[in-house]
Amino acid sequence: MYQVKNQIYLEMTKTQKSALCNFLRALVKKSPQTSVEDIFDKFLEDENYYFEINNPHFEFLAEYLDDEQFQADTIMYLKACRKYYDYKKSQEPLIQAQKEYEKKKRAFLREVKMSKETPTKKQLYYYEKLCKKYGLEKKELTSKLQARDEIDKILQEFCENPKY
Repeated sequence: MYQVKNQIYLEMTKTQKSALCNFLRALVKKSPQTSVEDIFDKFLEDENYYFEINNPHFEFLAEYLDDEQFQADTIMYLKACRKYYDYKKSQEPLIQAQKEYEKKKRAFLREVKMSKETPTKKQLYYYEKLCKKYGLEKKELTSKLQARDEIDKILQEFCENPKY
């Protein structure tokens, strides 16, 4: 898509080209089931309509709308955008799998870190209160992970709705 963008609309200014390309890309993204030709026809129809009512999106397009080179460039860009979005959609399952993997990795690393840290005063206090409340024998807690797991185990065992 970016290579095509450098080859088209050579007679337009950088700002004009950017505005038009962003607009066209949004049209393609907004209508993934519509063919490129239909999108182009709708674009031309809309722009002609807006010129007729004297309220154009892009005033500089007045001189380009009937130009064959402009039409060829626009269709080429629309096809490149469609190809880009189709590729992006095909990559979605891989991206989701990567996100899941990263999420699991972060959870694992968080647990490793917790296993090396001493339990907080709040955890120890809460654990003692739970042991006292349910008449359980207290264990020596050596890490945040162990404290969390012990508290969870007590809550699962004695409470229907565990919340801390």
